[in-house]
Amino acid sequence: MSEQLTLPAEARDRAGKGASRALRRDGRVPAVVYGEKKEPLSVHVEEKLLSKMLSTGHFMNSVVMIDVAGQAHRTLPKAIDFHPVTSRPIHVDFLRIGEHTKVTVAVPVRFDNEEASPGLKRGGVLNVVQHELELVCDAASIPDEIHVPLDGLDIGDSIHISAVTLPKGTTAAIEDRDFTIATVVAPSAMKSEEEETAPEAAVPTVGESEAENEAEEGGEEA
Repeated sequence: MSEQLTLPAEARDRAGKGASRALRRDGRVPAVVYGEKKEPLSVHVEEKLLSKMLSTGHFMNSVVMIDVAGQAHRTLPKAIDFHPVTSRPIHVDFLRIGEHTKVTVAVPVRFDNEEASPGLKRGGVLNVVQHELELVCDAASIPDEIHVPLDGLDIGDSIHISAVTLPKGTTAAIEDRDFTIATVVAPSAMKSEEEETAPEAAVPTVGESEAENEAEEGGEEA
């Protein structure tokens, strides 16, 4: 289960681009907390602490308690804007949620037991179609990652969402189709060998074609 994070914040007295630039110069990142039919709350957080949380790789599917002057707001990160040149975070949106609110999150996929896949052992390649799964789950039970075993998969086999065991109470956000998560494909070298060894269709020579035409003409005259 994804851990709960706490991010101290301070209320923003001023809005606008100028105020936001001043905050960033001081090592702060403007943010907004919204949702649950309450007024949006404009805050700013410490850039270093935010960057540290981002580096875990689980920030976007973790419950984040935004602590403003001792008052905690249970949230889920929804959007982060980054500077196009420096890649530093410049703004964050947090969605207020209840303790057991049903939320939609993107959870990373982890593939296990590669050594148990005959196709990969023969030199096949795992073609990952979905690096993350969009799931609906309880806010208190957000999984860190979804494990997908590769046992028994041969070249040409596919893994669909129906074959994946999801945590209890968790469902795929897309329920109307059995989408593909990954496939085991033949490497290009193996494909080339198969093409070279495939039997070629017989192409008649010029002499053979003429002989066939003469035989047909002779049959018509008879």
